[in-house]
Amino acid sequence: MGSLMSLKNTFYISHGSPTLAIDDSIEIRKVLKSWNQIFPQKPSAILIISGHWDTAVPSVNVVQRNETIYDFYGFPKSMYQLKYPAPGAPELAKRVKELLQKSGFGRVDEDKRRGLDHGAWVPLSLMYPEADIPVCQLSVQSDKDGTHHYNMGKALAPLKDEGVLIIGSGSAVHNLRELRVHSGNTAVPWALEFDNWLKRSLLEGRYEDVNNWDKKAPHAKRAHPWPDHFYPLHVAIGAAGGNPKTKVIHSNIELGSLSYASFQFTEVSNSSSA
Repeated sequence: MGSLMSLKNTFYISHGSPTLAIDDSIEIRKVLKSWNQIFPQKPSAILIISGHWDTAVPSVNVVQRNETIYDFYGFPKSMYQLKYPAPGAPELAKRVKELLQKSGFGRVDEDKRRGLDHGAWVPLSLMYPEADIPVCQLSVQSDKDGTHHYNMGKALAPLKDEGVLIIGSGSAVHNLRELRVHSGNTAVPWALEFDNWLKRSLLEGRYEDVNNWDKKAPHAKRAHPWPDHFYPLHVAIGAAGGNPKTKVIHSNIELGSLSYASFQFTEVSNSSSA
């Protein structure tokens, strides 16, 4: 196989609605379809952390072939015919478990049946449509905090040196009860304020504030009544070394309060970090 490629970047993608898979009017779809312009390297495997897999302890799926999970209801019939049969990554899953346990995370569960939920397969089907890269999924623990997930990411940082692309998938603002169907792309003020706070905090390197977002951010609990879609961000930051350089790769708000803000995190060397 030759030497492994070392990667410097991790990503957080706001995947929004499942119809991202088919709806060209969703702006971020264009970004994801031109993914090779953002990230031209082909990773050896992908570790994706989705807000749609929420467990009591960290869990990885250990499968040979990923099934496509349709964990949504009331969408067009064509959505349920889409498939993303990416290979599983059982060796990567075991490596994730090993790294987490070595860092003191204790119990890490292996799920030998679970495939990819829509937080994983929908963006990946646009980014890597050939479905030829092995994919492992890692769960979040919404009863924990941002620091827990940041430290999870830091434990997994060595995977980048093994050619693994680490992607967090969620939504930068995610309150489905407050969506405004007829608002188009006009953001409601509280959602815009949270979204702008998040972008500023990341660009200025205030990662401690982002870890403590529930105390530091404006309208925190309104932006994320349940933090499952936010915590993949913290994993991605930690996995980029904990003090990375942030780049905004996309930003817009739809339906009043659904943020598609997405970020690239680039690891910086110790000599250039604070």
